[in-house]
Amino acid sequence: MEWRSHSSHWGAFSARVVNDRIEIAPHPQDPAPSPLLDNLAASARHSSRILKPMVRKGWLENGPGPDSRRGKDEFVPMEWPVVLDLLSDELKRIVSKHSPAAIFGGSYGWSSAGRFHHAQSQVHRFLNTSVGGYVRSVNTYSNGTASVLLPHVLGTLEEVTRKNSALSDLRDHAELVVAFGGLPIRNGMVSGGGNSRHLLPDAIATARARGAEFVLISPIRDDLPPEMETQWLAARPATDTALMLGLAYTLVEQGLHDRAFLDRYCTGYQAFEDYLRGRTDGVAKSAAWAAEITGIAEHDIRTLAGRMAESRTMITVSYSLQRSEHGEQPVWMGLTLAAMLGQIGLDGGGFYFGLGSIGNVGKPPLGVPLPTLPQGTNTVAEYIPVARLADMLLGPGETYQYNGKTLTYPNIRMVYWAGGNPFHHHQNLRRLEQAFSRPDTIVVHEPFLTATTRFADIVLPATITMERNDIGASANDPNIIAMKKIIDPIGEARDDFAIFSELAQRLGTAEAFTEGRSVDEWLRVMYSRTRDALDAKGLPAPDFDTFWDDGELALPLSQAPGLLSAFRSDPQAHRLKTPSGLIEISSETVAGFNYSDCPGHPSWIEPTEWLGGARAAQFPLQLIANQPPGRLHSQLDFGDNSQRTKVSGRERLRLHPVDAERRGIADGDTVRVFNDRGACLAGVVLSTGQRPGTAQLPTGAWYDPQDLSEIGRVCINGNPNVLTQDIGSSRLSQGCSGQLVLVEVEKIAAPDIAADPGR
Repeated sequence: MEWRSHSSHWGAFSARVVNDRIEIAPHPQDPAPSPLLDNLAASARHSSRILKPMVRKGWLENGPGPDSRRGKDEFVPMEWPVVLDLLSDELKRIVSKHSPAAIFGGSYGWSSAGRFHHAQSQVHRFLNTSVGGYVRSVNTYSNGTASVLLPHVLGTLEEVTRKNSALSDLRDHAELVVAFGGLPIRNGMVSGGGNSRHLLPDAIATARARGAEFVLISPIRDDLPPEMETQWLAARPATDTALMLGLAYTLVEQGLHDRAFLDRYCTGYQAFEDYLRGRTDGVAKSAAWAAEITGIAEHDIRTLAGRMAESRTMITVSYSLQRSEHGEQPVWMGLTLAAMLGQIGLDGGGFYFGLGSIGNVGKPPLGVPLPTLPQGTNTVAEYIPVARLADMLLGPGETYQYNGKTLTYPNIRMVYWAGGNPFHHHQNLRRLEQAFSRPDTIVVHEPFLTATTRFADIVLPATITMERNDIGASANDPNIIAMKKIIDPIGEARDDFAIFSELAQRLGTAEAFTEGRSVDEWLRVMYSRTRDALDAKGLPAPDFDTFWDDGELALPLSQAPGLLSAFRSDPQAHRLKTPSGLIEISSETVAGFNYSDCPGHPSWIEPTEWLGGARAAQFPLQLIANQPPGRLHSQLDFGDNSQRTKVSGRERLRLHPVDAERRGIADGDTVRVFNDRGACLAGVVLSTGQRPGTAQLPTGAWYDPQDLSEIGRVCINGNPNVLTQDIGSSRLSQGCSGQLVLVEVEKIAAPDIAADPGR
């Protein structure tokens, strides 16, 4: 078989089949191909593939309704026509008895780099065109906190993260890079929609070779490449805001802040300075004060402040910092600190959010639109912040605060999920189990036996990307990719479009959903959007067949100035989309919401889950549940690259040798990681590359709870979300707070039951 072009969230590639085995070759122009591509080869025929439609036994016998047996019940394999009849009848019942507002259209968008077979687009288009809509989610688990805050103080998330050339600024201009949360290469390997060129490693290495200096502020040393000469300030987790305040105080104390910039480009600085100096609460946020909270020496804080004022300083804040209690504060304070230096909008200086968190953040924006699938019109007004999923299912009719509004959780009777795994993304998974027992019916499209399928009533086998044709495309990546089918579908798997087309036929809405087009015809229609834009600019615009034969098409980059450079050049002509048109160091809008957990300017607010709090007496280790090095989230956890990061098949827990010795734990031991929410098993790796008192357990091990007689209920694979708290970061954003949690660790004898994704 010849090589065929394809793409994934972790990189463009080519593939061919030799002796029934899929061979993968990365994109030839990618300077740093992702090792995650190694997970793909075995995915098609893995034992966890779902081969037939299945219906939960209890749902078949007793009909729709709340059921605590979800997650424990048996499934009955059935034929496609029978299952689709059952499902179409249930959709009709829900809509006629309760309305479309009783359906939650769940998805999380990471199922495919293809823009047509993007499961989130397919399920939402189907529900809009066939039943009138659905209750939707807004924001993301990744950056949902910042995406609500930033429009109040700087600009939309898209403007801040996508409409600049941060990587070239880093590579060519920055003299000092102060990276709060680091610039982790592992996170830069992934990007929604694909990444044909991974540029972060080269940008960091080139900047360092040019003479740029880096300061890493993270409890984990490899949040910047360990081989670099980097000053590492291993601050106590959850204290970045306090450290930034100590730096800001030092700038003011030494007269190093740029009052001219603050006066011209910002609003609300004086109210913030009153807080900083202790005029409003009696507490001066000095370097000594910050040292007590963060564990960083006062001298180091004061010295760093001076270096920042003397250099062209780039302040970066990673997604990870805002995935926690009061996660708005480090983002807002990072912006404020950069404004005080007066370098926002200068090449290589100022504030950058999300650099290193997603591979395409920091690349130049594209000059033409990408192919997309129209979604239709959703007539349902209700929505939830995505991280409030369990709250919605457990508390219909309850009210909550969000971004200045009082909202009410809808009464959801059906969850329709395609292309996602909430039992990876969500927190406090025992609580999510309870939540998933509440709806009448849960439907899941999925290629693999993830935990989410076990908690469903109807499971429909979906194809993987290599079993279908599509177009791969991502914002800020210069290539769109012809994703050519590599293999035929395994078992009875069907793509989401085929499934929804048959359901729409039964509901009498086939024309509205398909518009009479096949997959190939839809790809041509979607491609024409990009081709027409190229043609309007007088640029080469090959027809679809030429694009398909070539395998990819290079797109032009936008020549427009970045958001902040344009603003700096003329703050009146290029007003920001904030209420004042300026950078809002204090926000009258946010202050007007009267949220004590997110006041009107950046503030230090003590979290519950940190080493300086009372809870640490019971659970004395700070667990850092960061992104995994071996996979994207939980995808393909069984893959070769993912499995290489495990210890005896379980997720690896990194411990500092000091903490391990106190507990009688050695390298390679099996341990139980626990708190009062739950427990999981992990294999220990000892590491001096992290702050003592911390433990690091990546997210994404497939949730597999087992009741073991010796130690009780545990996730045997090592999913840290059995431990994390399911609360919003604040009433402003209601974002995910799953990055940090307090735990204890104990050595145990390895149980007889082996870890196994897709059991």
